Amino acid sequence: MTAPTLLLSDIFPPKTGGSGRWFWEIYRRLPRAEYLVAAGEHPGAAAFDASHDLRVTRLPLEMRNRGVRSWSSLTHYLRTARAVRRLARAEGVRMIHAARPLSEGLVARMVRMRTGTPYCCYTHGEDINIATTSRELAWLTRRVLRGATAIIANSGFTRDLLLKQWNVPPEKVRLLHPGVDCDYFHPADPDPEVRKRLEWAGRQVILTVGRLQRRKGHDVMIEVVARLRHRFPNLLYAIIGDGEERARLVELAGRLGVSECVRFLGEVKDTELLHCYQQCDLFALPNRAVGKDVEGFGMVLLEAQACGRPVLAGASGGTAETMVCDTSRETGVLVACDRANEPAAVLAELLADPERLVRMGRAGREWVEGKFNWPALAIEARQTFEALLPRNPRDPK
Repeated sequence: MTAPTLLLSDIFPPKTGGSGRWFWEIYRRLPRAEYLVAAGEHPGAAAFDASHDLRVTRLPLEMRNRGVRSWSSLTHYLRTARAVRRLARAEGVRMIHAARPLSEGLVARMVRMRTGTPYCCYTHGEDINIATTSRELAWLTRRVLRGATAIIANSGFTRDLLLKQWNVPPEKVRLLHPGVDCDYFHPADPDPEVRKRLEWAGRQVILTVGRLQRRKGHDVMIEVVARLRHRFPNLLYAIIGDGEERARLVELAGRLGVSECVRFLGEVKDTELLHCYQQCDLFALPNRAVGKDVEGFGMVLLEAQACGRPVLAGASGGTAETMVCDTSRETGVLVACDRANEPAAVLAELLADPERLVRMGRAGREWVEGKFNWPALAIEARQTFEALLPRNPRDPK
């Protein structure tokens, strides 16, 4: 029997998050006998795991404090490492894939120190950037990166951080982009019934999908709406996602007098997400750097383009890698989103030019089909993973 590889990730469906979706889409396309998953616990996990045949074990992986100075955090790490070690021994695991340096990567390193099981570690940009703000987190992250067989970067931006800020040897870094399911996320004609159900009838809709956190720039877009609402009286800003910034964003919309123009949809089911992508007029991810917190890639930009939607993103982090800004094959626009001035000016031009939006949407669909479709990325990932496996002495030469 083939010795399997273990993916260790707190964020995994049904828990929402771009990295969790990435892992789900890749590992569900890999041979079942060769891969298994240790995922974080979630209230809907039992129902979700009954809906597929991927081998998943649920463990209490969530950690509020990713350091080890507090006794409660240290003991949580030790308990988690012990549980993963038992699972790895029972399944004969040959290698561990850690979802992030902290906390999964540190757990993998602790397991390696006891058993010798090698690990590789995913990095996403914001994780290794934020780690530089704390001596403790930087010290821990450095040891995780040094102990890894390889480090997987989700974008060229993240790879550059590893090379320049963390001094990781280039030969140790592997670049694997996230992608999109182009069969599921696909264009659709305007549907009056769907738009009526969404309460979008007669509106020009800008959509953002993402957790409500400062780096996503929802507040900037609300200010943009306040500036553009008189020129575009039917403008509506729809926001999918939830998070710690919601109360502040609701208050901001009220203070600027645009509550009627801003719709907070919260978390939605996948079918509703698809309809929102398909029926919006333009997708925006107005991301910006907030201290060391940056957008490492931006999978939602791929999903929107797969649905034939033009996109706008902040000129920060790795979002430039998700789109084409060349006027000959334009799929999206990059703009500084630290303040509302620039995105307001760009969006005014885009909303006033429906033909350009249609051209951008068509080009976006072609772009993601050719470069970011999950089946092709899963093949690339499997080849990368197989090259990293330790050689079994019993394998033929």
